[in-house]
Order: sequence, then structure tokens, then C-alpha cells
Amino acid sequence: MKICPQCHHHFNQPNWHCPACGYTPPSLEGHLSFAPQLAAASKGFDALAFPILAKLEAKNFWFRSRNHLIIYAIKRYFPRAKNFLEIGCGTGFVLQGIEKNFPHLSCSGSEIFSSGLELASQRLSKTTLFQMDARQIPFIEEFDIIGAFDVLEHIEQDWDVLRQVYQALQMGGGIILTVPQHPWLWSPVDDYAHHFRRYRAKELQTKVDNAGFRIMRGCLKRVRVVANYASRLTMIRIIAM
Repeated sequence: MKICPQCHHHFNQPNWHCPACGYTPPSLEGHLSFAPQLAAASKGFDALAFPILAKLEAKNFWFRSRNHLIIYAIKRYFPRAKNFLEIGCGTGFVLQGIEKNFPHLSCSGSEIFSSGLELASQRLSKTTLFQMDARQIPFIEEFDIIGAFDVLEHIEQDWDVLRQVYQALQMGGGIILTVPQHPWLWSPVDDYAHHFRRYRAKELQTKVDNAGFRIMRGCLKRVRVVANYASRLTMIRIIAM
């Protein structure tokens, strides 16, 4: 179900014309825009890095390995999922892998920077792309899976994102997260990447608990589930309502 960004009315129809207030989100460089004021610049990331990433990702072991983990998680924990949203999809490298491995999934990708969406659209064939602030997701009970892959550390209000994700998930759906861990590993690379934090496991657990999730060992039916792959960890966590 959609949420009007203007009046917050909930509605369920194919287009984004709000039946309550008449508002329709603008199109920005060919993509629907829910936060156009943030499309060019944000303190959480440098959009000039996108062209560099687009050339690097497919040949880099770290990005390729992360994709393998994400694909495994979807197959293992969400085999019946019908739709998927990636928050902060960047250049579309993860979504490209998901399109290839899960042709039955209806995929969507959101990115705060319109320049990232331009690169992502060149990689993707069937994914719906839109510009969005992850702190204000205009959906409620809409998606089976939501992914945020090395995104939360770029957002100061990460707790707001987790609450919004919880709201946007259907019952029985889930979120897959990857985050950098260990504050003691902080380096100039984190400064360069515009990170707000590296995570301790307990910190992330507390934040997902406060968003309405709880940690569990397996997936249960009719609950919202989170599979958390902390970056550079082999540990798997399942978090559910």
C-alpha cells in the first residue's frame, strides 16, 4: 500500500496520484522522486563515487562475495517471496544479481541520489527504480523482502530507517542487512566513505529490537524477519517481530 508523501493518506492503486489530496510525486531524470530536495547532495555519501563503484564492483572480490551471501540469504530464508526492495541501491550491482538469480521476483530499487539511479538503470532490465529518503519510506505492508547493504552506517538516524522498514514490510516478510562492524576498526577509509558509525553486534540488536523486531534462530510464519549479515562476518542472525 502507498503512503502519500504530501498528506500521508494510505491508498492502493497502480499510480501515485493521491485520491485524497491530488498530489503526484514529480519525476526526476526519468524516475519517480519522493525526496527531490536531497537528490543531488547528502552528507551521508559522496555521489561522485558512483562512477568509480560502477567500474569496480563486478571485478572486486568483496562486492561479488557480498552478492553471493545476499543471494544465499534470499534462497534460504525467503524462498516464497514475490517482491523485493533494495534501499540505497547505488549503481544497481546487487539488484543485477537478484534479477539474474530470482526472475520471479518483482524488484524495486531506491536511492537518494539521482546520479546513482542513472547508472543503475543501465544495469537493470525489469527493476522499478525511484529516488527516496530511507527515513521516509512511502509504503506500508508492501514488500516481502527489503535489503539495505552497507547503507545504515551512512545514515545518522538509522533507527528511523529501521522503523520505516518495519512499517513497509508485509507480515511474513523480512529484511537483509549488511553493516561494517567493530568501532575499533575505524580508519580514514570510514571518514572517506562518510560513515557515521561502525556497529557493535549489541548496538544493532538493540536498534532492531526498538524498531519492533526480535532475534530468533529460524524464520517463523506470519512474522517480520530480519536476516542480518554483518559485513565481514560469517555469522547469520535472524531477527523477527
